[in-house]
Amino acid sequence: MKREIGRGRALLNNLYACRLLTGICPSLVVCQGLSQFFGYFEWLFYSAFFMRTVINSLESGAAFGRIMTFVVTVWIVFGSMSLYDSILNGHVYPVSRAVVNKGLYAILFKKSRNVELECFENSEFYDKYTLAMEKADERLIETVMAVFKTVFGAIASVCAFLFMYQVDPVSVLFIIFPVLGNFVFNRRISHIDYARNQDMAPHNRRIVYINRVMYLPEYAKEMRLTGVFALMKRQYREAITGLADVTKKYTKRAVILHWLYVMFTFTFIFEGLLIYGAYRTLVSRTMSLAQLAVITSMMVSTTWILIGFTESLTSLFKNGLFIEYLRTFLEYKEKIPEDHAGADPGTEITSIEFRDVSFSYKDKEVLSHLNMIFEGGRTYALVGHNGAGKTTLIKLLLRFYDPTEGVILLNGRDIREYNLKKYRALFATAFQDHRMFSMSVMDNVVMGEDIPEEEREERVTQALKLSGAYDKVMTLPKGIHTILTHEFDDEGAVLSGGEFQKIVVARVFVKECPFKIFDEPSSALDPIAEAGLFDSIYTTCRDNTLVFISHRLSSVQNVDCVYLLSDGTVKESGTHAELMAQGGIYADMYTKQAKNYLAIREESA
Repeated sequence: MKREIGRGRALLNNLYACRLLTGICPSLVVCQGLSQFFGYFEWLFYSAFFMRTVINSLESGAAFGRIMTFVVTVWIVFGSMSLYDSILNGHVYPVSRAVVNKGLYAILFKKSRNVELECFENSEFYDKYTLAMEKADERLIETVMAVFKTVFGAIASVCAFLFMYQVDPVSVLFIIFPVLGNFVFNRRISHIDYARNQDMAPHNRRIVYINRVMYLPEYAKEMRLTGVFALMKRQYREAITGLADVTKKYTKRAVILHWLYVMFTFTFIFEGLLIYGAYRTLVSRTMSLAQLAVITSMMVSTTWILIGFTESLTSLFKNGLFIEYLRTFLEYKEKIPEDHAGADPGTEITSIEFRDVSFSYKDKEVLSHLNMIFEGGRTYALVGHNGAGKTTLIKLLLRFYDPTEGVILLNGRDIREYNLKKYRALFATAFQDHRMFSMSVMDNVVMGEDIPEEEREERVTQALKLSGAYDKVMTLPKGIHTILTHEFDDEGAVLSGGEFQKIVVARVFVKECPFKIFDEPSSALDPIAEAGLFDSIYTTCRDNTLVFISHRLSSVQNVDCVYLLSDGTVKESGTHAELMAQGGIYADMYTKQAKNYLAIREESA
């Protein structure tokens, strides 16, 4: 993935960040701008005007009361500005950050929910997505703050030069030192830091990996039963040694450049300008005490203004890359938007037809001119070796993808013409690569479906009984209200693979819809549990259209039609008996599996 962008694009991205934050929380943007303006104004006022006015008044013998009136007035004004800044940091910013967090992540979550599944399977897009999501609210606020710091820092730098030139034109020459320090030596230091971090990255990744592995429970058994701990320890030492070697590689250049940075940014201007001002004031007597006070004070302010300006300018380009990820993600045009409007498909399915469907993923053809039909109320099985295209076919059916060629028809109409949410509501699915959420058993079964509150518990209980998970769930501390996983609850339940699979199947039982898909629903179950599960499915879902994906051919021999897929297309179709009579691929697969079953039974006996 390309990790660099041009300076012009980086600056435009920062403006994009300002517009985005203004749309979410305009008051925060205004407050940030005022805060930076007041800060730079205070520096310049004290350095260029306040000190000169006080000293000139003292030298001219102005009345003490008049001087104190001016001082107190300035104190009140800047005290009010300080109070304003305290209110911002103590109240406005914390509240605004919460508003930004809520508003920005609402936008990001809506977008992530709306993009098609392909985006999450595309490593380049997914990298940008994760980088865009990582501390997005904090980084967006920091980016806008850097914009204001850069703008007002540039204005303040120009004003500082003008003030110093007005007092003494020669003194402006001393500004060359911090300019060189910040824009030459500090920039080279940044390049060295970047190169050093790049060289350290492999070693840091190894250290992070080892640190993570050492406390993850899934690695604990191997750590204790094998000698892998010694290997991990050796890798850790090698990584630490690698970091030390990288550090030595850059130390000499880094030390020299840092010394030059300090000398040019601070020492030469501070010492040089003080010596120059002292000579003009005490020896040649061509500079007044007020002028000396102004240029020495301006010296300090200008130096720190330049440092702040340099850092904020560097941040603009660095933040520009983050905003690029954010912007690319938010401006992405969805191919299959989740909020796609269209015709209402109704609630009945008479037929779903794949007509000459082909599909390619990353220039590799997965399905080729596939034809099949699912008639309402019948049962089907998709079988075939791994990579035959079974899972891809289901993804096309659910419109996670659209065919590269051909068309899928629901009740004779292209599924792309239907409202996507209403179309998908026709299906219930139990995927093989299921996931459990850190929620209660009930919520993991219901999965947000619109089930009346008074019916929910009864329907979930019935679904768990049908899937065979009920007895196990009732042994948990809070029954169906027990939280699954230990993510947020130390007393949460961690179930076995087979138990999890039963809860996933219960999701299909609890949902009322005409078409139900079971992807390897019994892969983690023993033969007795498998037989009971299929009996429950056939009995409970007899009015539904059922599709099974299974490698165990014995479990699907009672379906109305078997589609055998190979090389991305349908090679054979028919009932179990018809396919066995043909003596083709299906019959060969079934016979081999049957021999394996018999061999296992003989060994057990």
